[in-house]
Amino acid sequence: MAAVSVTNLDDEVQRRLRRRAARHGRSMEAEIRVILTDAVREPEDGDNLATALLRRFGGLNGTEPDLLPRDERPRGADFE
Repeated sequence: MAAVSVTNLDDEVQRRLRRRAARHGRSMEAEIRVILTDAVREPEDGDNLATALLRRFGGLNGTEPDLLPRDERPRGADFE
């Protein structure tokens, strides 16, 4: 495992890291590892919503459903 040293870290950033780590029940070092790991993670194939929707509905070829025409004007809800 590699070791990294961060110098000239702003005091406020260090305080926020400490609080964030405490909220997650981790040490500051463990919290920094999680943050860095998440920051460099590559998106996986099919990992986003657009890809999932295309996979699920792509076979429809852009067809629109048949909508029934409205015979009357829409009304607001009556809460009485």
